[in-house]
Amino acid sequence: MKVVDLDRETIKRGLDDRSILLIDVREPHEYAAGHIPGSVTHPLSTFDTRALSALIAEDGRRPVFSCAAGVRSVHALAAAQSAGIPVEEHYVGGFKDWYLAGETVES
Repeated sequence: MKVVDLDRETIKRGLDDRSILLIDVREPHEYAAGHIPGSVTHPLSTFDTRALSALIAEDGRRPVFSCAAGVRSVHALAAAQSAGIPVEEHYVGGFKDWYLAGETVES
């Protein structure tokens, strides 16, 4: 399995220039309580590789997984790669890093 860790500044740049599709794999209630602006929800607990593949193909941006702190996003990478979906990058600090840095949060 290949895992590429991205930091907050890389995520911010990618969201700003619309080169990154940030896929939040936290649970729906976590996403609803607060998420990184521009991210989309795709919970790990109901991880659907077909829907994920369609989302990535339709969107066209570089997919990057995110979760609370970088653990579930690695599990999502493993699941995606096992299904043949070429995703290797995740936000290593996740939502906690974003929030604690004082970045803008949507709910």
